[in-house]
Amino acid sequence: MSKNLTKRSVDYSKWYNELVVKADLAETSAVRGCMIIKPYGYAIWEKMQAELDKMFKATGHQNAYFPLFVPKSLFEAEEQNAEGFAKECAVVTHYRLKNNPDKKGELMVDPEAKLEEPLVVRPTSEAIIWNTYKNWIQSYRDLPILINQWANVVRWEMRTRLFLRTAEFLWQEGHTAHATEQEALDEARQMNQVYADFVERFMAIPVIQGLKSPAERFAGAVETFCIEALMQDGKALQAGTSHFLGQNFAKAFDVKFATQSGSLDYVWATSWGVSTRLMGALIMTHSDDNGLVLPPQLAPDQVVIVPIYRSEEERQAVADKAEALKKQLEAHQIRVKFDNRDNFKPGFKFNEYELKGVPLRIAIGPKDLEKQQVELARRDTLTKQFVAENELIPVVVELLETIQEALYVKALAFREEHITVVDDFDHFQEVLHKKGGFIAAHWDGTEATEQAIKNATKATIRCIPLDAPEEAGSCVFSGKPSTRRVLFAKAY
Repeated sequence: MSKNLTKRSVDYSKWYNELVVKADLAETSAVRGCMIIKPYGYAIWEKMQAELDKMFKATGHQNAYFPLFVPKSLFEAEEQNAEGFAKECAVVTHYRLKNNPDKKGELMVDPEAKLEEPLVVRPTSEAIIWNTYKNWIQSYRDLPILINQWANVVRWEMRTRLFLRTAEFLWQEGHTAHATEQEALDEARQMNQVYADFVERFMAIPVIQGLKSPAERFAGAVETFCIEALMQDGKALQAGTSHFLGQNFAKAFDVKFATQSGSLDYVWATSWGVSTRLMGALIMTHSDDNGLVLPPQLAPDQVVIVPIYRSEEERQAVADKAEALKKQLEAHQIRVKFDNRDNFKPGFKFNEYELKGVPLRIAIGPKDLEKQQVELARRDTLTKQFVAENELIPVVVELLETIQEALYVKALAFREEHITVVDDFDHFQEVLHKKGGFIAAHWDGTEATEQAIKNATKATIRCIPLDAPEEAGSCVFSGKPSTRRVLFAKAY
């Protein structure tokens, strides 16, 4: 199997697009801007989904499901949210097609089947959920409500890229209701921390937690917490967001509750989400010119066994040993695939699993049977070693842990090397053009300056780091006073 991937150093974007398709993760569909997630890609997403779902439930959240369609009047109720998503909305206006009398076999919209009110295909679900919460909440005894939804959403993107930006994508969206401002703020912070823990522990991607600038906040939010990651090409990627919505949606939908003191107050809210964009982050953080590199925690197959043989007798003997090793490894909760296809040679399989990023590959042939050993290859370092059969289990267990940690350490070192402190705009532009990565610079706090920098460089404020110390300085662009540095970068 020939990989023939464009090198990252030649064309990073082309390398990414080729890798997604050749590694059998996803492909474009007949619907413009939409993707087909193939079984191997979906298996990785399922692993992400399963681990995140455990973390959500461990923090007291329950899963529910709400409609795909949102009446236009409900969508308009929270003005900032509606305006923020208006340009990306797909809208249903009719509910039926009929035969075209002028052209046989062609269907047309039935003008008599116009909806009384247009329906917005959800770009996000705050409107439909808060309209529902109005019926669920009467008293402080009904709070908090901690709901998560696994769903698809539609945002009519004009420029699309598989996983990173598509017209339809998969995600989860949490929507919670609280009796106090502090409780809602604590929830927003907690879920941002959950995202950070997941991305670092399972995806082996270091992230910076921070706040979005007012111009970059979620439409309708009072505060947006985020996690930002850095890709190999020096661009940032927003890996997750958690929003403190204040009482904005409660006021828009008139959701009040009787407090313990007997008064009426508006409910406090949060929403938070991550999407299949995380697949893009996973690919771009770890993979190389040979293909995918998957962290063992999320790899659908952590180990693949490839048999080597010439005769039917050798094939059976090697297969028997491979099946026995597979069972032993599976008994230790290791995900193993035995590739016993007889229409592909070992070299083809080696290339295939290198491209697909399987963390460990075991090769076993007649000579290995005689020596009671196997050849064990690491995908991340492309190194090989011979391991005695009776030592295989502990070696594999340890190596999977080692690979997971090594990927994180490597990504962290890259990120730290690509955080540059700058104090003047000439240096800012030089770093952005030649080095990339995060630029730590003072900002005067105004939207005008933020927009001017974006217009001049295409760099945006990725976040105001939560751990950023107070530090008096001058804005890198305007020269006005500033109290702390923020992180700028070009981003996906």
